[in-house]
Amino acid sequence: MEKQLLIEMALFTPTRSQLNESMGMGKMMVEGLIQKAETKNGNGRVYPYEVLKREADKYMMGPIKERRALGELDHPDSPIINLKNVSHNVVDLWWKGKDLYGKIEVLPTPSGNILKELFNNNITVGISSRGMGSVRQIGETIEVQDDFELMCWDFVSTPSTPGAYMEVVNESISYKKSSKDYSKIENIITEIICNRTGFCTCEFDNI
Repeated sequence: MEKQLLIEMALFTPTRSQLNESMGMGKMMVEGLIQKAETKNGNGRVYPYEVLKREADKYMMGPIKERRALGELDHPDSPIINLKNVSHNVVDLWWKGKDLYGKIEVLPTPSGNILKELFNNNITVGISSRGMGSVRQIGETIEVQDDFELMCWDFVSTPSTPGAYMEVVNESISYKKSSKDYSKIENIITEIICNRTGFCTCEFDNI
């Protein structure tokens, strides 16, 4: 079977975050559910546990160990990671049953700063795996085959994998994210661009 680009998305709301900015380290660490094995997702695909575990193990021993487990804010329809859009680096993976969790460092890049502000403003985002592989139709299910190769995880706005709501815990803030409130995203991004460049949307609106 011919390999194709496989993109899967899940809601990502971080749990037990370690926000180290108050310690002067300038890093935001988030963790939460990033993918499920043996569960049909919104694309109708199912990842066998053995296949996803094999790729997670390889990712741990390769990109994560070598500190190059990078991902983008939004993803292209390509297996290539575009460094100018990198927003984060995965630092750890672990399993809870057949659910895969990850710990992620938000980087101080332009895209990383936008991602950081989304988290700071309690915006629910999706996390999306990117990989190459073939699939096989089995009844109403599309099964990912053994030739699957995991490339990375990206943060995106629209999720497709069911049920990944968690709590964020900070030293001074505790709240639960339980709604798909994307209405603030445009304002946050506009404010960041305005502060950094001096060009604001409202100025262009008046021309």
